[in-house]
Amino acid sequence: MMYKVHWIIDGIAEIEASTKEEAEKKLQETLEEYVKNSDELMNKFVAKSIQGTAYLEGEEDKTKEDNSDKKKD
Repeated sequence: MMYKVHWIIDGIAEIEASTKEEAEKKLQETLEEYVKNSDELMNKFVAKSIQGTAYLEGEEDKTKEDNSDKKKD
């Protein structure tokens, strides 16, 4: 039998940039170029999308703390 498998790769990269948008763009362009030039990713694993969001270190933890405090109220 032939099964279809939906796969996701999760990772974190450190990108030097002036803005969040610039960091996202730099990584997006680098990953797109890599995938386009990889016969295996394009044809065997059939990569369809790349998605990500930039944040400052520690920002994610602060958001979790803020949400935790709101739940206590």
